[in-house]
Amino acid sequence: MLVDQGMQEGWAIFLNVIINCIIVAIGLLIIGGLFRQLVVALFSAFSGKTKTSFDDYLVQSNFPRFIARLLPLSILWFLIPILFAESTFVAELVFALLKVYLVILWILIFRSILRSIHRYLEGKERFGDKPMESYVQVLMIFAWGIGIFWIIQLLTGYSIKSLATLGAASAVILLIFKDTILGFVASIQVSVNDLVRIGDWITFEKFGADGDVVEINLATVRVQNWDKTYTTIPTYSLISDSFKNWRGMSESGGRRIKRSIYIKQSTIKFLSPEDLERFKKIELVKPYIEHRQRDIEKYNAAKNVNKEIQINGRNQTNLGVFRHYMDTYINANSAIHKDLSLMVRHLAPTDKGIPLEIYCFSRDQRWVNYEHIQADIFEHLLAALPYFDLEVFESPTGTDFQKLN
Repeated sequence: MLVDQGMQEGWAIFLNVIINCIIVAIGLLIIGGLFRQLVVALFSAFSGKTKTSFDDYLVQSNFPRFIARLLPLSILWFLIPILFAESTFVAELVFALLKVYLVILWILIFRSILRSIHRYLEGKERFGDKPMESYVQVLMIFAWGIGIFWIIQLLTGYSIKSLATLGAASAVILLIFKDTILGFVASIQVSVNDLVRIGDWITFEKFGADGDVVEINLATVRVQNWDKTYTTIPTYSLISDSFKNWRGMSESGGRRIKRSIYIKQSTIKFLSPEDLERFKKIELVKPYIEHRQRDIEKYNAAKNVNKEIQINGRNQTNLGVFRHYMDTYINANSAIHKDLSLMVRHLAPTDKGIPLEIYCFSRDQRWVNYEHIQADIFEHLLAALPYFDLEVFESPTGTDFQKLN
């Protein structure tokens, strides 16, 4: 038709191929989309009726979507000789590209099967302590290695046996480009294992890095420290050395507060009835004191304890009441995340007193707001100490010695 309209035969053939390719591409997209929906729906329906969870993992790993791509590729395989009947070279080129894509597609199908097996066995008690992830990675390395050799053979015509003759040259290349190859392997492992992402806060004491990751490339990882300086870390160090990634904190929804108040041990005492009445005026601990005192009196009466000496039987202490006050105060603070760990605990006594540690998480993870929340809590608790007849330990200074004189 184009030739009849007066177009040159060469241009008519070229335009004919372009139009046919567009029509075929649209048709394959429609067929592929419909077939993909059909396969995914069938897999989902099938997995819902079976008792095993393996088929559920196949759906999660996109196995049906990869399988669905085979039909449009098969149709294209038979249409290539028709589309490019006028050009054998183009047909061969498209055939070669299609073969390469099929190799990659089979590798992706194999990977989805491996991931499904990994997730399935991970939930089994028998395989719970086995390094299944390592096995999957080794198999995928072999799969990609075979796939790369296969692709080279398809594109160049060289067989795998012919490539074996490059062993000596490969040894020389490995020696010369050792650092580059290590960086390349490390970057792949960092990406596959999701060790570090752009924007992660990492701490790497060996290199003095403490800040956000701003760049990851083949050879180095660039970290902007909190003082706005930059630290460059070799990519290979991320898999050969130990470092801390704070991403888990960011994703948890809270930021940890872990700080102690050191109580002067000489100020700890049993509480007299007068002390108890005085402490009951503190609203946060009044219910606790009354409930605790009833239990203590009931116990002492049952044991016929001689209370002429206060140490006999059970008693409340000012440190115990203050510890409960701290716990109640933290639980009542709206800035503290209640779904994460929250406690007030004793640590082992030291030469600086008894550490009373607060362990909790703030809801706000932003650094400035986090510091404000932490400061507000400890400012209040330090000011509340005298109300419980307690003191904070503090090493004596020159002024203290002057007062002694």
